Amino acid sequence: MNKAKYINFLVLLVLISSCSLTKGLKDGEYLVYNVKIKGVKKSDKGALYNMIRQTPNTRIPLINTSIGVSIYNFGEWTFDSTKQQIKRAEYEQERRELIQLNEEGGLNKKQTKRLNKVNSYLETLEKRLEYGNFFMRTGNPRVVMDSAKTLESAQQMRFLLANNGFFDAKTDFSVTTKRKKANIEYLIYEGEPYVVDSFLTNSDDPKIYTLLEKSNSASEIKIGKIYEQNALTRERQRVEDLLKDNGYYTFSKSYIEYNVYEDTVEHSVVVEQIIRKPIYSDFHRVYTLDSIFFSVDPPSLNFIDNSEVTYFRDIEFDLYDDRYSEKIISSRIFLEKGALYSRSNVIDTQRQLANLDLFRFVNIAFDTIGNTLRPKIFTQPNQKFQITNQLGASITEQVPGPFFSHSLRNRNLFRGAEIFEFYFRAGLEGVVSATGEGGVFRSRELNTSASVIFPQFLFPFAAGSLETLGRYNPRTRTLIGYSYINRPEYIREAVTGAISYNWNTRTFRRQYTVNLLDANFIRSNLDEEFYALLDDLRDQGNNLINSFLPSYVSSISGQVIFNFNQYGAFQKNKASLWRLFFESGGTTLNFVRDDFVDNRSLAYFQFLKFQSDFRRYIPITNKQTFAYRINLGLARPYGVSNGVLPYEKYFFAGGSTGIRAWQPRRLGPGSNVPTQDYRFEQPGEILFEGMFELRTKLYGYFDAAYFIDLGNSWTFQDDPTRPGANFEFNRFYKEIAVGTGVGLRMDFDFLVLRLDVGVKAFDPGRPLGQRYVLNQFFRSFPGFRGQTVFNIGIGYPF
Repeated sequence: MNKAKYINFLVLLVLISSCSLTKGLKDGEYLVYNVKIKGVKKSDKGALYNMIRQTPNTRIPLINTSIGVSIYNFGEWTFDSTKQQIKRAEYEQERRELIQLNEEGGLNKKQTKRLNKVNSYLETLEKRLEYGNFFMRTGNPRVVMDSAKTLESAQQMRFLLANNGFFDAKTDFSVTTKRKKANIEYLIYEGEPYVVDSFLTNSDDPKIYTLLEKSNSASEIKIGKIYEQNALTRERQRVEDLLKDNGYYTFSKSYIEYNVYEDTVEHSVVVEQIIRKPIYSDFHRVYTLDSIFFSVDPPSLNFIDNSEVTYFRDIEFDLYDDRYSEKIISSRIFLEKGALYSRSNVIDTQRQLANLDLFRFVNIAFDTIGNTLRPKIFTQPNQKFQITNQLGASITEQVPGPFFSHSLRNRNLFRGAEIFEFYFRAGLEGVVSATGEGGVFRSRELNTSASVIFPQFLFPFAAGSLETLGRYNPRTRTLIGYSYINRPEYIREAVTGAISYNWNTRTFRRQYTVNLLDANFIRSNLDEEFYALLDDLRDQGNNLINSFLPSYVSSISGQVIFNFNQYGAFQKNKASLWRLFFESGGTTLNFVRDDFVDNRSLAYFQFLKFQSDFRRYIPITNKQTFAYRINLGLARPYGVSNGVLPYEKYFFAGGSTGIRAWQPRRLGPGSNVPTQDYRFEQPGEILFEGMFELRTKLYGYFDAAYFIDLGNSWTFQDDPTRPGANFEFNRFYKEIAVGTGVGLRMDFDFLVLRLDVGVKAFDPGRPLGQRYVLNQFFRSFPGFRGQTVFNIGIGYPF
């Protein structure tokens, strides 16, 4: 039955895309079927591919068809441009009549509403006439060879090579045609690259010359490296930034020129940098700052401004209704009277004042008197209360479930720039029971919390630290919360209290979090069958039941996130993210007597936990990106924990953001043989995950991914109930699970919907010699029961 379903799906897919790409082409028209570049040895081949004006349509392997083209053709077949033009003419006539009525005597409410609708209709029609209907915008037209674009591509490649040091480069192309298909081959002759022999600076201003000499090591133009045109652009920007940070308020990169002298014999260049004088002066002016003025204006003209001018740290404050702390605000202003003008300090001031989340905008202007600047900072209050309600669906295990969330934000709670946040979330979700006979069961979750965020570090920091650390956006969060989870096998409640410090570097490349206290009182109510299962495991030597006893779990932890090149914001740039996390649980118990935890009604835990999570994007072409993730985790109980961790502190392998060929939390540990069709969650103390993914644009909103995941979890000690679960150096590499598969994503920019199909390739839960199972997938599609796993998710897996 399952085989028939999959076969029918594939047949339907082929029927939809059955139209040949070359069908219907006119005489002399050829489909761009394949494009290659030959002759590249030292230059950037990926950048050269980006110069190609016509690239082949994405095709289904082994079949001369494209789903994107089929969708476009369907849209073109159903699109009537004449009908759209007639509609546009009718609406334009109606709009002219309404505008004339408005000019003669004005429009009533109904007519005004109609005019707005007509304008909206016209905007939609213009979009349709330019880009076609939905199917045409989603799909892709056939790429028919255009010799002019092919010639232009070759020329652009030559320009690119010349701009990157290959001055003698030549480009050509050849086209071979067969059965209405064109194979284009671009031929590259790079020649010898030109290297930078020397870099000189020419300036009549001794102060500027001295600044540039001192910063010469940071220059973007490197002697001995291949000449690069973009390096001059970067160096021009660097010089402008350097001078603007040293008082040169009116300086701009338009004053910087470059001369490049070629030596065709030695294949080298000499780069000369010239700093031109201002038109009406022999020198560029250096500006210093006068006193600073800071103003918080009323929200609108309807409010009466009862503020009074006050002074603090050489800053003149004019605060609307006297609602704000001069001390806090001044700690985020990095401009000082008598100091040189610095654009970096201006940007930091604007950024850190905005980070307070108190103001709608932050504008900084300057009054100029001679060589003196008086900074004026103008702001306006943000709304006092912000309420957000959200209704949606989420998924972590099996099927999506609805959720509702409510959040309240109260700004400037105690008039010291504090932020009060209240959060509530309730949801349902489908999960697999640990004790049921299969199927999907309902899980209910409820979370609520209240927190106050202070724009400074509280105790035990000295008073002067407020100004010293203001540039790093310091925050102290105090939180109290409650969570409730109702699963088929247990009900779990927790009351949480936390105090944490957060800060980041000026460039936001590093973010730090230190949780000074994370205390949780936990109570569990176990299903009778689940309790019997845990009790049976205890009799066999597994103390997992202790993780579900009424308990007190406290810890201190720290985290640092290294974010390079805005990872997560863009997938077109090479970017990476590295998260390091360390946690120590029950630390204070090391300083009390051993009998402190004896005969207590609550269970206590001591543990150490570490996690390293590294992620990276590597663009290959403008349509393809290679991404990977390496995740390593260690969690070790000790002391009073009796060899167990709090259940939430264990690692779990498998699922839509892990090894996708296994169901969530069901992989491992080690070579443990899963029982009863992976129905049991498998907690581990050691985690290793490696995820490798090739992402490619298909058409419109649709993307595809091809992935290989590998990893597993292990325990530190032998587990009598799970033979082979412990980590051993002489066999762990034989227990690394491998899964592969494909994914389909719909990327709407603001939301990514994801479907991944994972297939087990190497299953460590099977006997040695029988662990390679990918051949069974091809032998009897879709393989044995449980070999193919579907994962639905929101957002990218990493």
